[in-house]
Amino acid sequence: MALDAKRLLEAAAPMTAEWVGLRRMRLAQRSYEAKNGRFESATDATDEGYLVEVLSGGQFGYACLSSPDPDAARAAGLRALELARASSPLAIHRFTTSVRPATKLRWENGRRQRARLSADFLAGHAVALSKAMQVSDKIVQASAILQHRNEEIEIVSTSGAELWQATHIVEFSIQAIAREGNIIQRRTANGPRGRCHQGGQELVDTEAELLDARRVAEEAIELLGAGDCPSGRMDLVLAPDQMMLQIHESVGHPLELDRILGDERNFAGWSFVKLSDIGSLRYGSDLMNVTFDPDLPGEPASYAADDIGNPARREYIIKDGILVRGLGSLESQERSGKPGVANQRSHGWWRAPIDRMANLNLEPGNDSIDSIIGSIEKGVYMEANRSWSIDDYRNKFQFGCEYGKLIIDGKLGKTVKNPNYRGISASFWNALFKVGDPSTFRVYGTPNCGKGEPSQMVTVGHASPVCAFRGVEVFGGEA
Repeated sequence: MALDAKRLLEAAAPMTAEWVGLRRMRLAQRSYEAKNGRFESATDATDEGYLVEVLSGGQFGYACLSSPDPDAARAAGLRALELARASSPLAIHRFTTSVRPATKLRWENGRRQRARLSADFLAGHAVALSKAMQVSDKIVQASAILQHRNEEIEIVSTSGAELWQATHIVEFSIQAIAREGNIIQRRTANGPRGRCHQGGQELVDTEAELLDARRVAEEAIELLGAGDCPSGRMDLVLAPDQMMLQIHESVGHPLELDRILGDERNFAGWSFVKLSDIGSLRYGSDLMNVTFDPDLPGEPASYAADDIGNPARREYIIKDGILVRGLGSLESQERSGKPGVANQRSHGWWRAPIDRMANLNLEPGNDSIDSIIGSIEKGVYMEANRSWSIDDYRNKFQFGCEYGKLIIDGKLGKTVKNPNYRGISASFWNALFKVGDPSTFRVYGTPNCGKGEPSQMVTVGHASPVCAFRGVEVFGGEA
């Protein structure tokens, strides 16, 4: 498609523009869902189109087209130029071509199995997973989703950019809902849609997933007879599948530079972090080391460059508890004067790229899971997010988990249902006192992180070890 993209760029480029770029995006997605042992639904969709960017008067204008037609590209270029000129008198910052690098690269994530599995196999496996969860009449709903997505991005520009990237993502999600009288409990495999990874169909491990399905159902039934999580201040141990949500909400979103600059203020909230905090704020304890890592194999938001062609590399966001850079690409870095990362990303060909989380990970420490549990006199261990609430400064939060176990005198005890905890972001992270070693480190992700106005949904990845926090406010379902 490279020749086609260059031809469209030539057609789209107005003579008076300072710079013109064209981005092609193609998404092919197949999804299969089953409920209660029966096939429920399937989708097989392909979407492709082009976004034209024009720089004029220090401002960017955008227009899109859905087919590779030179006349449509020419009209889109003129429309984008018109919008750039209209916004120029209102500019809060004037950009140059420095925020659109002339990157040349080709990249594709690794896959051990490139061939597509048949629709019959995937649909049949979804049915088998939902059947495997029907271990008791107490399971009132058992659902399974298998999804495979291929995304291709191509960028060309008048400054010489030539970029092509392809990502292949496999998603596995199961959920069992159990009921006994008025008690209802839900259990999933690592949270709703948490099993989201880059790779090929080798990620569809039928035997392991069937074992997961039975375990999930049995734990949903176990929760029906469990007591409520106790309430009070105590130590909290979070599994990696809950750390995923903790990192996402109380680190990722607050540190997006465009949010700190106020771009999200009227839609999805601002941030408690100020620009002056970058480089000095003690965000957490010395054990807190958070990286933006676009290179981790299998993590769902790995890539070589973001959607403006900014080459991506691993960077510390928080080092030894100190905030050292924000999550913002070249535009936000230039506006703020602060260091950032390559994370300007777009939901689709019809949306302009904005600052987004990508792979945001908490680095492993030195403690085994046994030493973490053994260090706690009274606490709760929690897995898999069930609910979340956070204020519009991404500061005060309240999260609920699916599954908990008491920790008494250094040992795991009874299972408890409805485990919840609350806190304030920086105070919570400063209470981090144990970080699991690499044996506890797990990679998860989500395909539906929402942000922007109009809304954009992108895939993000979060990896973490098991972590322990001192003196957290914990409460149960009766509180």
